[in-house]
Amino acid sequence: MRIGIDARELAGQPTGVGRYLAALVREWAATERVQCHDFVLYAPRPLGITLDARRFATRVVGGFPGTWWEQILMPRVARTDHLDLFFAPAYTAPLRLNVPLVVTIHDLSYEAHPEWFRLREGLRRRWVTRQTAQRAAAVITDSEFSRGEVVEWLGLPGSRVSVVRPGIDPPEVTAVSRAEPRLLYVGSIFNRRHVPDLIRAFGALVRLHPDASLDIVGANRTHPHENIEAAIENLRLAGRVRWHQYAPEERLRELYARARAFVFLSEYEGLGMTPLEALAVGIPVVVGDTPVARETCGDAALFVPCGDVQATTRALEAVLFDEPTRARILAAAPAALEAFSWPRAARETLDVIESARSG
Repeated sequence: MRIGIDARELAGQPTGVGRYLAALVREWAATERVQCHDFVLYAPRPLGITLDARRFATRVVGGFPGTWWEQILMPRVARTDHLDLFFAPAYTAPLRLNVPLVVTIHDLSYEAHPEWFRLREGLRRRWVTRQTAQRAAAVITDSEFSRGEVVEWLGLPGSRVSVVRPGIDPPEVTAVSRAEPRLLYVGSIFNRRHVPDLIRAFGALVRLHPDASLDIVGANRTHPHENIEAAIENLRLAGRVRWHQYAPEERLRELYARARAFVFLSEYEGLGMTPLEALAVGIPVVVGDTPVARETCGDAALFVPCGDVQATTRALEAVLFDEPTRARILAAAPAALEAFSWPRAARETLDVIESARSG
């Protein structure tokens, strides 16, 4: 089978979707099962990973990697490649390709919470995602929670929606030094992740433990805009809160190696990978109390109601300073992490792709 892939997230600095696709492709490249398949990867710039060009051909289709590129520019090239199926790893796919489509929809925040998106962006995302889902032979998603969202918001029968849990990519932490009470948050900053509440909760913690510190890693993508710098300055936390809008891999490994606890207060995720990555390197976590957080973390977290700053302060103090709490969370981590494996995710994703073609 000849499988086309939207690989634009592999160009430049890969974030969540780019890391997801890179892991799948690397697993496929390493298994004998896919010897009978050829892959064609489409991107607006050269890819940031090296692959066997005989089995993973790359087509560089110039242009800005937005909807016009996806729906017009890239399909013009893909139509000449005699594809049997097209796999889109991020929400939407070219609608006019005359081959079966398989798409991964990681979450439906723009359906469930349109207020978090600019009007035009939200309308575009909702329309193209709905059209893609209706057109797709199969939809993949990351959790049972997200499967329920896809069925509810997009009106798909459950039989067309498969849960494939991704693997996790914890940083390669070697020299661990966690004596200092350092908190860590990693992830793009969206309104739903309540970073200003985290800063307020941390401000109350510092009054009790002046040696505590907080590292925030992620670009500010809030809408309506939340001023992260002002939140830090207003509470006089400069020096105690360090905001890294982007951290290269080496710096990120250092931050994970020195963090004593991890915090992620999101009220809506399709899965939420960074708390799992923290658990995988031995860092206890505090997360927002949501169905998907309960599904993925199990007993390996402290859960706090979203928006409850006082409860968050108490939880942060517990994961930093209460040894029985820390030990209990880390003892539960292996059971939670067992479900997240890239070899399994690659195998199950290929199962869906092959079934979509034969069906």
